[in-house]
Amino acid sequence: MTTRILPAVGDIDAARSVTTLLSQLPEAEPAAPVSDSTQLIDTLARLAGESLDDLPEVVLVHERIGPVPALELIREVSLRFPAIGVVLITADVTPGLFSSAMESGARGVVTLPLSYEELANRVQSAAQWSLGVRRHLTSGTDVFTGPGGTVITVSGAKGGVGTTVAAVQLALAAQASGRTVALVDMDLQAGDIGSYLDVQFRRSIVDLSTITDISPRVLADAVFSHGTGLALLLAPGEGESAEEVSDRSARQIVSALRSRHEVVVIDCGSQLNGANAAAIEMADTSLLVTTPDVIAVRGAKRVVRMWDRLQIRKAEETVTVVNRFIRNTEIQPQLIEKITGTTTANTAVPANFKELQSVVDAGRLHELDSKSTVKQALWALAGELGIVKVPEKAEKNSAKSTAKFKNDRGSIGRRRDRDGARNRATTQGAS
Repeated sequence: MTTRILPAVGDIDAARSVTTLLSQLPEAEPAAPVSDSTQLIDTLARLAGESLDDLPEVVLVHERIGPVPALELIREVSLRFPAIGVVLITADVTPGLFSSAMESGARGVVTLPLSYEELANRVQSAAQWSLGVRRHLTSGTDVFTGPGGTVITVSGAKGGVGTTVAAVQLALAAQASGRTVALVDMDLQAGDIGSYLDVQFRRSIVDLSTITDISPRVLADAVFSHGTGLALLLAPGEGESAEEVSDRSARQIVSALRSRHEVVVIDCGSQLNGANAAAIEMADTSLLVTTPDVIAVRGAKRVVRMWDRLQIRKAEETVTVVNRFIRNTEIQPQLIEKITGTTTANTAVPANFKELQSVVDAGRLHELDSKSTVKQALWALAGELGIVKVPEKAEKNSAKSTAKFKNDRGSIGRRRDRDGARNRATTQGAS
C-alpha cells in the first residue's frame, strides 16, 4: 500500500535532503514540502475538508519549522488530525527531547543527519499506526477527525469599546443557528464573561494550563455548560493567576476546543499577553473592536501595528468592527479602514446603550430583547463572518440579502450606491 508523506521543512537544504531520501522509499508518495507551520495546518485542513481519506498517513516536522515551534505544531496536528502519524526530525537526541516529542503526540523521532534506514523505519512505523487508527475510526467510534472548528478572536482597541458584548452576542448567534459553540474568556486579568452571563463557576482556563494532554473528559470538567447551550471557559477569578496560562498552553487549549466545537469565540480583551497573542495567531478570523472616536481609532492603529511588529497578524488579515456607530459622526468606517490598514466589517453596530443597560446590570446579556438594534447588528455580523447556519430559504435569496434568525429583524450593513461607492446603512435607534 502506498504511504503518503507530507514534509514540513523550512530550511531549503534540509527540504532537499528529506525529499531525496523520501523519493527512494518503497511504496512512498511524498508531497512537495511545506515551508512553515501555517502552511502545514492550512494544507491539512483543506485536505480534510475535501475528504478525510485525502489526508497523508505521515507528516514529517523539522525541528526548525516556524513560526510555531516544532513540538507545539506536533501537538496541534495530533489534536486536530489524530489519524496522522507525526515524526519529528531533530539533531537533539537527548532523552528529554524524546520524551517531550512523545508527550506532544509524535509517533517517532528521526535524528540528523538523516540516514535512509532510520527514516524508512520511522515512516513505516508511523504509517502502520495511522492505518490502524483509521480502521478504528471507521468502525463508528466517536472520535473527532475533521479539520477543526472555526476560531474567532475578539479584541478591543482599548478598554470599554464593547469587546465582551460583541463576543457574547456572536457566540449566541452561532449557537442559536444550530452550531456547537465554545465561548472563551481570555481577558485573563479582567475577564467578565461570567458576570455578563450570571455564571459562578469554580473552574477556569487556568485549570487546563498545566495539563499536557487535554482529554475530552478533562476539557468537559473545566467548561461550564450554560443554559443557552454555550460551553463557557472562564477567566480566573484572581488576576495574578493569568501568568500561569502560557502561549504554549493557550495553543493546546484552543486546539482542544476547536476539535470539539464547530465555533470557538475568544474574548481577548484589550491587553496583549502571550496567551491571547497565540490565540489571535491561530484564529481563522481576528476582530478588532473600536468606536468612532479619535482615541479609540488611535488605539486600533497602535494595536494593529504592534501585532504586525510581533508577527502575530498582518493588518490586512484583521477585521475592524465599528461599535457605537452614529450616522452623522465625523469618523466614518471608511476612514477607520484607511487609518488602520485593516478591512472594516460591512456591519456597524449602532450606539444604543439604553437597550443594553438593564440586561448588563442584571448579568443577563443572553436575554437581550430580539428587537434590540444592537443585537440585530451583532447577529448580522455573525452572519457576515459565516459562523451561523443559514436557513435554506435564505440561501436561495440573492447574495445581498441577510439571513434572519428566530425573531431578529433587520441588519446594519454597508451597501453600494449607483456609482459603486460604499455607504453606511444603519437601523434606527442610534443614541
